[in-house]
Amino acid sequence: MAMPKTIKKITVNALDNKVLPDIFYEDPEPVEDALQQQPTLNRLTGLLLDYYKDDPEVFVMNAGFVSYNRANGNERVAPDCYIAFGVDAEGIQENLPNFWIWETGKIPDFVMEVASKSTAANDMGRKRDLYQRLGVAEYWRFDGRGGEYYGEIMVGERLVDGEYQRYQLQHAPDGSIRGYSELLDLEFYWDGAEFDVLDPRTGKTIDKYEIVEEALLMEQEAHLATEERARLEREGRLMEREERMIEREARITAEAQAQAEREARIEAETQAREARERERELLAEIERLRRPNAD
Repeated sequence: MAMPKTIKKITVNALDNKVLPDIFYEDPEPVEDALQQQPTLNRLTGLLLDYYKDDPEVFVMNAGFVSYNRANGNERVAPDCYIAFGVDAEGIQENLPNFWIWETGKIPDFVMEVASKSTAANDMGRKRDLYQRLGVAEYWRFDGRGGEYYGEIMVGERLVDGEYQRYQLQHAPDGSIRGYSELLDLEFYWDGAEFDVLDPRTGKTIDKYEIVEEALLMEQEAHLATEERARLEREGRLMEREERMIEREARITAEAQAQAEREARIEAETQAREARERERELLAEIERLRRPNAD
């Protein structure tokens, strides 16, 4: 995928014969309700990882920290999902324990937080302020509980003159919501049951597996439709043949009936003629017998 033209590529070289900074990290408290977020995060990150997998300059992650102070490792934040463009994605993955902005040379460009009861206030407050101060270009929030935690289901904000401004989201009559990310040139979509990422040009998911399945299903349906048309055509030809046979049999029957009627008429005429002939002969015999000189 082409990265935004305004983003300069940064190459990571943190471990190339350099001494790692001595940073002290405190272990964060575990999030007790993290499982509420996981299905959406798995779906979102899986789609974005697959979408950008062929671009070595796009780093997509849903784990670890973004550390922004070389002197204090505890000055860090753990976005639920974040993307950085124009970086050495493989180098970050292999050479850095976390996303160190003093080594990557930049902060993430995109962040999405997924709501849970224990994290919602932080997502809308401290994290939002921090992302704005750091200069994260787009900040999105999604609440799969219908807005129970954030007060709204989806929010998308872009950084304009150092301040976050909201994107206008589309709310459909069926209750679905979609929002367009100018940075990613993608749409986030929620139908009330599943979170998805769409191609704005087609309105379809970017999930390649679903696209392949849909294509296979369409191909199968087309094949079945072709077979059905062929079956109907065969049945149509059989019906036409049967109709022709019925017409031919009816014609033969009609001709036979007409022939029988002709023969019956000829037979009747013959019998009538013979009867008249016998009657004439009988009358002639009677007349002969009546004559005085009859033998």
